[in-house]
Amino acid sequence: MSDAQNHERKISDLELGVVGNCSFAALIDRDASVVWCCLPRFDGDPVFHSLLGSPPDMEDGGFFAIDLEDRVHSEQDYCGNTAVLETVLHGKQGSVRVTDFAPRFFWRDRLYHPNMLIRRLTPVSGTPRIRIRLRPRYDYGAALPSLTFGSHHIRYVGPHSVLRLTTNAPLDYVREETLFNLSSPIDLVLGPDETLHEGIAHTARNFEERTRDYWRRWVHRLAIPFEWQSAVLRAAITLKLCTYEGTGAIVAALTTSIPEAPDTQRNWDYRYCWVRDAYFVVRALNRMAAMRKMENYFDWLMNVVASAAGSHIQPVYGLGLESELTERIIPNLPGYRGMGPVRVGNQAYQHFQHDSYGNVILGVAQAFLDRRLLSPPTRMDFLRLEDMGRQALACYDKPDAGMWELRSRARIHTTSSLMCWAAADRLARIADYIGEPERARDWRVEAERIKQVILERAWSQKRQAFVESLDGEYLDAGVLLMTEVGFIDPNDPRMVSTLEQIERALGRGAHMMRYEAADDFGEPTTAFTTCSFWRIDALARMGRREEARDYFEALLAQRNRLGMMSEDIDVKTGEAWGNYPQTYSMVGVINCAMRLSRSWEKAI
Repeated sequence: MSDAQNHERKISDLELGVVGNCSFAALIDRDASVVWCCLPRFDGDPVFHSLLGSPPDMEDGGFFAIDLEDRVHSEQDYCGNTAVLETVLHGKQGSVRVTDFAPRFFWRDRLYHPNMLIRRLTPVSGTPRIRIRLRPRYDYGAALPSLTFGSHHIRYVGPHSVLRLTTNAPLDYVREETLFNLSSPIDLVLGPDETLHEGIAHTARNFEERTRDYWRRWVHRLAIPFEWQSAVLRAAITLKLCTYEGTGAIVAALTTSIPEAPDTQRNWDYRYCWVRDAYFVVRALNRMAAMRKMENYFDWLMNVVASAAGSHIQPVYGLGLESELTERIIPNLPGYRGMGPVRVGNQAYQHFQHDSYGNVILGVAQAFLDRRLLSPPTRMDFLRLEDMGRQALACYDKPDAGMWELRSRARIHTTSSLMCWAAADRLARIADYIGEPERARDWRVEAERIKQVILERAWSQKRQAFVESLDGEYLDAGVLLMTEVGFIDPNDPRMVSTLEQIERALGRGAHMMRYEAADDFGEPTTAFTTCSFWRIDALARMGRREEARDYFEALLAQRNRLGMMSEDIDVKTGEAWGNYPQTYSMVGVINCAMRLSRSWEKAI
């Protein structure tokens, strides 16, 4: 292994637990502080924003902390196969367990998943002395709430919304942030400005039990590989936490503006639904038999298709199908470790990224072929997809921003042409399945036409590899997707040579860089985790399984203590960078484990 692989992984500020319920999510650090939480949905106002700092004139805010006096160390883990997080804080006078979760369960014949965070504090040993500091902010940290009080609650009134804390803790201690002895369990219910229907302790206990049961039952239905079960299950739960129940959209990550590398200004807002990323998420969950996610996403995506009405498809949309995601900078937040800017919105919505058409069709193709769906697609859905296919035919050889969303140049990116081929290829398969043989023949002809162009113009005799653009010269890990989507046999000599050349130019031990050529900000300095998984998948498809397994184990060692990954990794230190948790990265854990694991039949 390389020095980078042998180097002890540097502990990152992204050692964060995620709790959520598919309507919102919160990130919680090792000291049981909520450092990030957007409401009322993933792309909303971060009422807890200390992960990105606080305004200079309102420092030390934007968090929900449980402070233990004379704290010595802490432990943190999830309760079994759930999204219920437990943090145990150990101090000189005693220890306290903090149990965090967002309610999610079936109640009165419907799914109950409110904007509610429940925190249960239980003394474990001795007489722990704690301080509760609840400091929400509004308008990205710019607005302090005004407070009103009741007998068991505090209301945090902002310009546009109100949070209510209902608790059986001494309210005076909470209001004044007083240090006090935790002699018995207390519960903190933070959510909408509504009265609880039952007692505080009963509600917290009941909701916790039902939430645990929900997650365990959901996991119980999943199809998993024999090996790496814990890693796969945590990845699956994390992906589900990044899905938005209300519409079926899937966010690329839960955060904005975590830099891809230190002091680079590669800070982007990933709290939206990219059709590219979402396709890979749906595909991974499909492999685990999580069918409901495919159905929800199909509904969201077909709304995108219908709204486009046969014209340009954006690469990214808002959770509620918002088409304008105007990018702006939030000047009052200093950014992750002070490394601004903090961006809201994403300019990518204005891009032409021609791989989007293929990702749309790939994202819904299984729905047409799978007989388990409760609401199967209709012939009208297929006709609308054909409109997307025609768009792919019109632009497969036209310049675009590409899958890496370059802002200052356009090329005919190989991956964009590849996905346009995939659009035509999958339409042919769907047409065959639904009994449209003439349409199937026509789409096969078009797919073959695109394929020949790619094979001729993306292959570089000089580099002995498929390169990043038609008639180009630079290497790009994205072309490894050629085997992923079935474009070329993985053992084709051209593909074998391509992988060898990419490994030589972009490989960094178990890690892979994205591309060779400098982009808008120069050459990338951190490895892109998804590309590292693509390389493992390609190796496995070529029969180099032991090598693939070694790289996979090395990447699994780069996960944080809770089994999650962000977007990028510093290959020298192992430190995590980029938005978190990154769905692309968690997809890689599932896909590679499923491909590389020994079968259950051979194991038993």
